[in-house]
Amino acid sequence: MSKIEGKIAVVTGATGGIGFEVAKRLGKDGYTVILNGIEDDIGTERVKELEAQGIKAEYCGFDVTSEEAVTSNIAKIGKKYGKIDVLVNNAGGLGGRSRFEEMTTDFYRFVMALNLDSVFFASRAAIPFLKKGEHPSIINYTSNAGWTAGGPGAGIYGTSKAGVHAITRALAKDLAEYGIRANAVSPGTIDTPFHAQIKATKPEVFASWANNIMLGRLGQPEDVAGVISFLASKDASFITAETIQIGGGQALGI
Repeated sequence: MSKIEGKIAVVTGATGGIGFEVAKRLGKDGYTVILNGIEDDIGTERVKELEAQGIKAEYCGFDVTSEEAVTSNIAKIGKKYGKIDVLVNNAGGLGGRSRFEEMTTDFYRFVMALNLDSVFFASRAAIPFLKKGEHPSIINYTSNAGWTAGGPGAGIYGTSKAGVHAITRALAKDLAEYGIRANAVSPGTIDTPFHAQIKATKPEVFASWANNIMLGRLGQPEDVAGVISFLASKDASFITAETIQIGGGQALGI
């Protein structure tokens, strides 16, 4: 296939939740969006949803914890389009809960791979193609847990997200000479399917979470997508090495 004109965005973990809203927003901003995920059927359906809205999109299925899969697929995307303008390292997650005394090495490695290794693998593979991009940038996801070390059983999640905060700044330093920016967002409590179980089984607990947020409501995926749209844009061309809290003031407590 010949190289396609226009802006190219790669969004990992983009078949649902925040990632899909980010892909949709970037598509509306004029990007051709490449959605990554591990559920191929859902990925295909999501592309159809975007195309129905006039957005150019394709699905690329691979596991972000696999070095080989990430490297080969990012290279394939970059070669197909001739460049990458924005890499959004959206994939990640809690991975479960485990206190350190009982924590297996496999669990430790899985959570670190899901949240931190994935950022390294994808960013490294994308850099040669970001160098050819227009206002190129990398956007990562950290968390309040990166500062608070997480709640009970989420210590290794917090550790991995602290790593994302550091690698974002390190990437910004390393890539500034090429005009490639690196920033991160830190979403607070966002109303996504991630919370579906507690929302269904303990709606009163779910509703009470808003009481700990200064603006008095939970975040929506669109709140995150709007900030990422800005960070990817020319308007943010002098912003790098920053982490933006998207939590309605939740990080300060009330």
